[in-house]
Order: sequence, then structure tokens, then C-alpha cells
Amino acid sequence: MKKKHLPSKREIVPASSESAPKQRAQFSDEFKREAVARLREPGQNATELALELGIRRNQLYKWATKLDEQAPGEAFRSPGRPPAAEESEVVRLRRELASAQEELAILKKLDAYLTRLKK
Repeated sequence: MKKKHLPSKREIVPASSESAPKQRAQFSDEFKREAVARLREPGQNATELALELGIRRNQLYKWATKLDEQAPGEAFRSPGRPPAAEESEVVRLRRELASAQEELAILKKLDAYLTRLKK
């Protein structure tokens, strides 16, 4: 009895530019501050504003909270790794050390594997 050939995912859904992973959107400080200012206007609906701006509603609330927590005039920084110019040398060297240690561990495992194959 012959097995049925099931189509692969590629055969079912043709590849298109729409299926490519989307790049993460980046918004300027000015855009974020303006969006939060509009959110705080009396009678402003957060859902409608989010749809108008093309962002998620919870993102507006996150920006508002972040703006409340920081000092006035401070740059609106997102969480994550700071720019390379602001990164301290110690942090950079620790990251490089961790990478080197990981490479060393992989090479040791490879050496042990190859040694075992020779025997």
C-alpha cells in the first residue's frame, strides 16, 4: 500500500514578502512624548489613539509610566543594552570574556569527542 504524499508547508503557503519576519519598529523620543501628551488629554480614548498611531494600546501606557518615572528632560530610553558609546569597559570586557569561555567549552567538547573517535 502506497503512502500518501502530504504537501509541505511551503507547498501549501507560497513564500511571499509578507511572510518575512517584520523588523522591530523604533519610535523617536518626540513621537513617544507627543503620543503620551495626547493620551493624557481629557476625553481621549487610548484605543482610538493607538489605532490612529499604528501602535498597541498597552505600549502607550508603558511609555506614560516610563515618562512618569524619569527626570524631566532626560532622554526617553528603552530597556535593553545601552549604546556602545555609553557602555563601560568593564561590562564590555565581561561580555567578551563570557563569549571566549563559551567558545573554549565548545572546543574542549569537540576535542574530547574527536579523541574518543580515534580510540
